[in-house]
Amino acid sequence: MPPTPAKSNPPPPRSPWLVRLLRLAILCFLGLTLMTGALLFLLLLLQLAMQDRIVPGTSIGEVDIGGMPRADASAALAQSFEPLGSQQYTLRDGEQSWSFSAAELGLSMPVTDLVDGALAVGYAADGSPDFYQQARAWLRGAQLPLRLQFDESVALARLQALAQSIQRERRDAQLQIDGMRVSIDPGLPGRSLNLPASLATLSQRLLAQDAPRSIDLIIDESPARQWNIHQAARQVQTALSSPLQLLGDMPDGDKLQPWLLRPEQILAGLHVHMTGDDSQRRYTVAVDLSAYAPFLRTLSPRLSQPARETRFDFDPINGRLTALAPPQTGRSLNVPETIARLEAAVFAPTERRVAMAFDEIAPRYPATISSEALGIQELVAEATTYFWGSWQNRRSNIALGTKNLHGIIVAPGEEFSFNQHLGEITAEAGYVEGGVILGGATVTGIGGGICQVSTTLFRAVYKGGLDITERNSHGYRVGYYEYAGAGPGLDAAIWQPEIDLRFRNNTPHHLLIESDYLGEKDAMQFRIYSTRHWTTRIEPAIIRDIVPAPDTGYVAADDLALGQIRQIDYSADGADVWVYRNVYDAAGSLVKRDQLFTHYKPWQAIYEVAPGDPRLIENEEAAEESDRAPVGVDGT
Repeated sequence: MPPTPAKSNPPPPRSPWLVRLLRLAILCFLGLTLMTGALLFLLLLLQLAMQDRIVPGTSIGEVDIGGMPRADASAALAQSFEPLGSQQYTLRDGEQSWSFSAAELGLSMPVTDLVDGALAVGYAADGSPDFYQQARAWLRGAQLPLRLQFDESVALARLQALAQSIQRERRDAQLQIDGMRVSIDPGLPGRSLNLPASLATLSQRLLAQDAPRSIDLIIDESPARQWNIHQAARQVQTALSSPLQLLGDMPDGDKLQPWLLRPEQILAGLHVHMTGDDSQRRYTVAVDLSAYAPFLRTLSPRLSQPARETRFDFDPINGRLTALAPPQTGRSLNVPETIARLEAAVFAPTERRVAMAFDEIAPRYPATISSEALGIQELVAEATTYFWGSWQNRRSNIALGTKNLHGIIVAPGEEFSFNQHLGEITAEAGYVEGGVILGGATVTGIGGGICQVSTTLFRAVYKGGLDITERNSHGYRVGYYEYAGAGPGLDAAIWQPEIDLRFRNNTPHHLLIESDYLGEKDAMQFRIYSTRHWTTRIEPAIIRDIVPAPDTGYVAADDLALGQIRQIDYSADGADVWVYRNVYDAAGSLVKRDQLFTHYKPWQAIYEVAPGDPRLIENEEAAEESDRAPVGVDGT
């Protein structure tokens, strides 16, 4: 049987307080819902009201821009920047200064960016409202930093404009010589504005508002280069401090008067210039006194002295040389070295006295040299002339000239000069006065008879086959030179210093010239010793176009009494004369055939008579013949 359902009990009655509590909860819920809705509505109204406005409570720096629209906030910020932008900054370069406002130097406020940042307060990145942030800004405020910006291009343009007035090219030190005054221009350093460094400093000061507003510009300086200018100036001052003295002496030891080189003359030779590349340049002070070399060369002949060679005698029997006199060292003025000494003394502060420089001239032949070493073995040529009838002064001059030419050695290839080896024909040298035919008249002169010495030597070297490099004939035929059968055309005149007798040793051996004055025979002789290299044959003279001698002439002599007479020259016919010489080598082959040509003028016999002698005739024709001056000196 089915179970019998149990009987249910009726629910107990509800408690009144629970009901009230439930009602209260419902009412609270409804209230909250209404409040939330109202709040949301209010927030919605607020968002609508604050659209394009900055959240209240927002400020940038000290500027409160909360609740402002963009335009007002921008205006407020711009107004707040005006005091900053107008602040004056002073840029300094030493005593120079330039003032600019901060705005003129490129400082500005990024108003748009700042306002955009303020408008972003209370909004998420996606643009949705951030109510919490907004509420926080309302309640506690939102302060944004005030930012400034610096436009370097504006500042750079200002600095570049200033750089033009700051820029200065470097001027290096210079040595200045004004007359005798030496000074130094120290120059000026170069200056340029360091744009990057100055721009960085300016940026730092402008952006740091509390920094000093006086700004020293950064200047790059390149100091004036001095090099060795002070040393060079001292050198120039020393050079011009006092004169130089050039000291010297004559060959005999007599001191010369010092020659002064004044500072003005030294200055003319000074040269100051720069040397080296730009990194190693330096002043060079030099002096060139070579302009005085010609003057020194004019002094050289008087100050120099040739070496005195050993004179020798040759003994043909034993073949030995005997020294007649010891050699003597000579000297010559060394002009380049003397100039160099002067130039060195220019820069010496104390020692301003300079000795002339001389080179020693060593003799070529020592007294002990042998004949074998020189190739002197035999007699290769000789000549003898006679002076019968010569008066004593002429004989004395011949004797002295002969002695002065004895024992001379002539090297292979060397040119011999009669005047050089004879020495000066002066009274100091021992020559005496004699009658000299000059310009068609008898005059008193020193050295009459020396042409007989030159003629005799000429004949010896001519016979020896040697090269004659200078020979001058007399203007007329001199009787002395044609004694003992000698023909015309073989005379040689000298006239110092212009006219000389010269020959060259054209053999491979040395020559020794020996001479003898044979007074007892009224003769003189030259001998040449060497090794025979040439043989010669001199053909008889060819005489043509003979012109008779003029009439006898007479001249007055104060030392003669009436009736006395003295012949001083002899008549000679004029003529053209050719002499041919044939020169043969050791094998007998003809090497050369040369000729001597001489044109002789006709010459009259001349006698000296006492003044008032009736034979003295004023002959105009004789005067017209006065232009026939003989070459050389010769007397009776």
